[in-house]
Amino acid sequence: MPSHHLPLLLTAYQHRFRRKLEAMSHHLIDTVAIGWDELGTDLLDGAPLSLIAGLTGGAQWPSRALAHVITPDGSPPVRMTVTDDTADAQGMQWGYVLHEQGIEVISLYHQDLGPIVKWSTDPRTLFSDDRELWFCDEPAPIIRSVQNTPPLGPPTSAPAKTGIQRPATRR
Repeated sequence: MPSHHLPLLLTAYQHRFRRKLEAMSHHLIDTVAIGWDELGTDLLDGAPLSLIAGLTGGAQWPSRALAHVITPDGSPPVRMTVTDDTADAQGMQWGYVLHEQGIEVISLYHQDLGPIVKWSTDPRTLFSDDRELWFCDEPAPIIRSVQNTPPLGPPTSAPAKTGIQRPATRR
């Protein structure tokens, strides 16, 4: 569901990968042998502690790559390629495509394309989990925008030792 993965991916792009799409793509796509079983809070490394707490409620879990995969014919497993057929067969509900301008969120039960959520979107924004509302020619269905909150700035050069996030400096 987008409410689970989308905030992690937005935060990872903005903080852990410092707005470098190539680094994020390399980590999420190139470094995994087959595919991901779970995306975890390790993607939030480098984000302000208050943002992490707001997104996870303090819970932590690791990202886990698929492991111990047994193929029907006993052959070694290969990298997962998602198509309409494989998404249906595996019961996948959501797809994410990384673009320069943002992340495309695709409701795999209803669409082949989805709206693009800009990378600058505040990860605390609440999006609808209703798959029928995610259409490529319409904006992403927002339930609640983050109001009266300063926009997230660029990541700081070093985390504060006291646990209080220091403001980013402008050059």
